[in-house]
Amino acid sequence: MTLSDDRSRLGSPAVTELPEDVTIATEEGRRLAEQLADNRRHARKLLEVRNLSTQFFTRDGVVHAVDDVSFEVDYGETLGLVGESGCGKSVTALSLTRLVPNPPGKIVSGEIILDGINLLKLSSEEMRLLRGKKIGFIFQDPMTSLNPTLTIGYQIAESARMHLRLSRKDADERAVELLSKVGIPRSRDRMRDYPHQFSGGMRQRVMIAIALACDPMLLLADEPTTALDVTIQAQILELIRSLSEEFGTAVILITHDLGIAAGMCQRVNVMYAGRIVETGMVDDIFETPQMPYAWGLLDSLPRLDEQKGARLRTIEGLPPDLIDPADECRFSPRCTYARDVCRQKEPQLTDRVGERHAARCWGTEPGGWIQ
Repeated sequence: MTLSDDRSRLGSPAVTELPEDVTIATEEGRRLAEQLADNRRHARKLLEVRNLSTQFFTRDGVVHAVDDVSFEVDYGETLGLVGESGCGKSVTALSLTRLVPNPPGKIVSGEIILDGINLLKLSSEEMRLLRGKKIGFIFQDPMTSLNPTLTIGYQIAESARMHLRLSRKDADERAVELLSKVGIPRSRDRMRDYPHQFSGGMRQRVMIAIALACDPMLLLADEPTTALDVTIQAQILELIRSLSEEFGTAVILITHDLGIAAGMCQRVNVMYAGRIVETGMVDDIFETPQMPYAWGLLDSLPRLDEQKGARLRTIEGLPPDLIDPADECRFSPRCTYARDVCRQKEPQLTDRVGERHAARCWGTEPGGWIQ
């Protein structure tokens, strides 16, 4: 596909008029409004994140939740963000959509370029044009993300009415079609049901339908299988994969489960303490990881070839305090390979063997002491 490929084949019409209550006030907003009038690609990469830093200003100090993070996502690609709880995955996703609660949070530096538009230069009103239309978001907990006082049909159709300027009837028809696509039986009848009338897996399917209502270019899936049993997890992941392929949508999959990342993603970013510590193609990350933290995550997975009753391996210690972190390898207090240099200066994200494979580790760099 080329940059000029037409996405109208996916069934999402171009936006020919903007909502009356949205005022275009910036030059970047005017560029966005022009883009919404067609379905073409407008940049070399779908998403370019450059030196992104998001901080939370608390009474105890400044929390560096996302610290100088850079990565790219190609059109139609599935990228995994993996790591322990609290490593910055969800805050990264909220930063991409500018949904970080302010106060106490704030994006303090960096660039977020989506399809050629710098999102940090858009006004809050202009961002409303982009959320839902160019970026869809599957939130972690559908029960708290869905409005309990509105029918699920209304919540799906609302986005189509706003962004695609569809009539109520046409928006409702689109909602019925989407419910059917995500596997909700008797979709037309269930349009009038409320979130509490659905099971956890069905609510997650409704969230996926809302996220895809306007055929976004990028889908953010934040732990989409949390609290679901393994059978429903597999169904939800297969649904995301098949819809991504059908609609040509790029996906950023946020998960702590490396098994999910291995089965779903082309590339993986491993995050620790607010920073990307390893990035590469999924095969490189799993076959030749170059960061002891990634080794620890892989070793902590249960294996079928382990002796029955064997204890699961864990990463000893706790993640570091992100209030004014020290200038050292942030994993060094938990790393069995750490040396003095690791405690004196933080390593940079440098290239390793493999396509776009990079890691932060003094020991695995060429000439390092870890082989």
